[in-house]
Amino acid sequence: MTDVKTTSAPFIPIILMMASSAAEREQDADREAEMRNLLDTAGRQAVAVLAQHLPKPIGPTYIGTGKIEELKSLVHSTGAKEVVFSVQLSPRQQRRLEEELGTSVLDYDELILEIFARNARTSQALLAVELAQMEYQRGRLKRMWTHLDRQKLGGSSGSGSGFKAGTGEKQIEMDRRQVRKRIQDLRGKLEEIATRTDRVVASRQEAFTVSLVGYTNAGKSTLMNALTGAGVLAENRLFATLDTRSARLHLDGHKNVVLSDTVGFIRNLPPTLIASFHATLAEVREADLLLHVVDSASPVMEQQIAAVTGVLNTIKADHVPLLMVFNKVDACISRTILAAVRRNHAGAVAVSAKTGEGLDLLREAIGKQIEKLQRTVEVRFDSGDGALGAKIRSRARVLKERFIRDKTVLTIAADPEVINELAGSPGITLKA
Repeated sequence: MTDVKTTSAPFIPIILMMASSAAEREQDADREAEMRNLLDTAGRQAVAVLAQHLPKPIGPTYIGTGKIEELKSLVHSTGAKEVVFSVQLSPRQQRRLEEELGTSVLDYDELILEIFARNARTSQALLAVELAQMEYQRGRLKRMWTHLDRQKLGGSSGSGSGFKAGTGEKQIEMDRRQVRKRIQDLRGKLEEIATRTDRVVASRQEAFTVSLVGYTNAGKSTLMNALTGAGVLAENRLFATLDTRSARLHLDGHKNVVLSDTVGFIRNLPPTLIASFHATLAEVREADLLLHVVDSASPVMEQQIAAVTGVLNTIKADHVPLLMVFNKVDACISRTILAAVRRNHAGAVAVSAKTGEGLDLLREAIGKQIEKLQRTVEVRFDSGDGALGAKIRSRARVLKERFIRDKTVLTIAADPEVINELAGSPGITLKA
């Protein structure tokens, strides 16, 4: 895949809203701010914004001829070298737009993929991003060769160039075979990682696993550091975290709780990325509890909540118990609005990972969620078996302890998996 380039050349993001209702038009400013933030993260600086509201795409160019002419004029007057659409374009639409505008065109998916490529650090993230890029480019090989044909023919000064028109067409099928082979190789490598990840997740059955999810830049990494002191990277930029990091979460009365930080979500997250990050998102699907972290300083937090919910449904994690955590209350635009939104989410907690406000309430809420999912049983074993007693105490919460002759009787609260495991252990008698 082509390396991501940082350039000072001007770029134009084009903001296109797919509906014309008044409510959706009110979101234009917030969508524009998000696009500018994405462009900044990708090393680009917008020189102009052109908005259009469409109930549906128009023909093979997505936008109408009048808007194309307006865009051409804007490209010429600003000297922009690239146009970025805030929507997903088909390969045909992208190719036709580039032909009409005479400049490079990026759509929303390609922009997100570039940002992920910039932030990938581990081998797993690099492989996942490359797979998503390959899947994206597979249907766009003709567009890439059309660029090359046009550039070489335009720069030819005679028959000595050795370049013949149509060379790209002859290469496309070869490229397709190479891309298919690379996609197959990448999938194989990621499946190996997924198998290892599944084993790691399965090995944590003795622990209660909590995963942080949320819109990108909602403050998940900062919250993880505040709760665990893990010292994970926490930056005020989009998609700073692409890999899962885990740390012990110490709660009064609860043992073996693991907190994991995961990749941030965004509206219309490209399906190829969701598929590529399957192994990373296993932490989310297999968690015992999700903390949905919301940026309460965002004016569009309800739309961001909906976007995250949509991704959780897509990755089949909607069955996992979930606790809403409204972060950044120290910077929220309105406590009244925040209170109104919180009322729609029973048990939601408001915190500031930056100042520490509400963190004790959050720990308490997590503890209550754990207790809600645990079962209470009576365990009886020989008092002289110290190893067995230590094992039970390390895996469960002891509510009551008593002794009957040579037997120790413990009333414990534990996850169903732990109780099932203890039930199969020699020397233990369980009573519900």
